[in-house]
Amino acid sequence: MTDALDAAARLFVNDGLSEDEIARQAALYGPLADDVRALIPLAVQSRADDDDVRRAREHLAAARELLGRRKEDHPFGTRFNDAGNFRVWGNAAMGLRNAIAPLPRINQDPDGRVWADFHLHVGFEGPAGHTHGGVSALILDQLLGDAARVGGSPGMTGTLTLRYRRPTPLGDLHGEAKLDRIEGRKGFVTGHIAGPHGICVEAEGIFIRPNWPDGNGRDRHRAG
Repeated sequence: MTDALDAAARLFVNDGLSEDEIARQAALYGPLADDVRALIPLAVQSRADDDDVRRAREHLAAARELLGRRKEDHPFGTRFNDAGNFRVWGNAAMGLRNAIAPLPRINQDPDGRVWADFHLHVGFEGPAGHTHGGVSALILDQLLGDAARVGGSPGMTGTLTLRYRRPTPLGDLHGEAKLDRIEGRKGFVTGHIAGPHGICVEAEGIFIRPNWPDGNGRDRHRAG
């Protein structure tokens, strides 16, 4: 566990970027992720002619060559500046630069509830015509973790328990979560995903605040 925390600490970096530079990068790389995201359902659903598929692959190969000319050799991690602007742009659930991230935005209410309205395309299919159960788990893990942080008990997932009440459709969905209570270093959180016909998946989670190597217990997983 200590090695894992040490590795996480190395990816928790104050990069000193200005707010203007962060906004510039968001405006540049956010649309790139959106463009890649739009390709995923096309790869599943396209019935283009053979020649068009080959031409499309040539364009994609050219894009890979351009984007690969300069790149980092490590995960994005958590980056922040002196103003406290935290960025988790590689996050699999909500990263601005991650084309597979299903959550465009997580909202926060004054009472501590966090919620998101989102759309799951055909690339998230599990059972025919429905959302893969693991995708639901990914989304709820993120929502419950954010609720723990907002409620004053930031930490890592210790336990995540899911109840699949009905099949979760693809398409437009709603998810929400809220901290229930805090016991020592543990935050207890509940949440759910709902579709047009009601709640599909319920979740309960325990999030544990780590003892970080620097000993200050800072919120190293704050999203922004």
